[in-house]
Amino acid sequence: MDKIHTIGRRKTSVARIYMSSGKGSIAVNEKDYKQYFPTLPLQNVVIKPLQAVNATETYDISCIVEGGGYTGQAGALCLAIARALC
Repeated sequence: MDKIHTIGRRKTSVARIYMSSGKGSIAVNEKDYKQYFPTLPLQNVVIKPLQAVNATETYDISCIVEGGGYTGQAGALCLAIARALC
């Protein structure tokens, strides 16, 4: 599978992701998503689209998020991942 590039937006946050086949790693601004989003509810928002299609360990995702706060960034990332899966 080639890299898929999509964009998600929420409020003033923008997330650009690059998704490819892999083992399930998610990097946000060059950090692990669990380190970037330290609270469990925000982590769940990020992986919700992957859980919906049972693909949590199927794709590697690298993303760049900008603007807004952590909640908006997590929502934008969720949308970008869902678009990539479609």
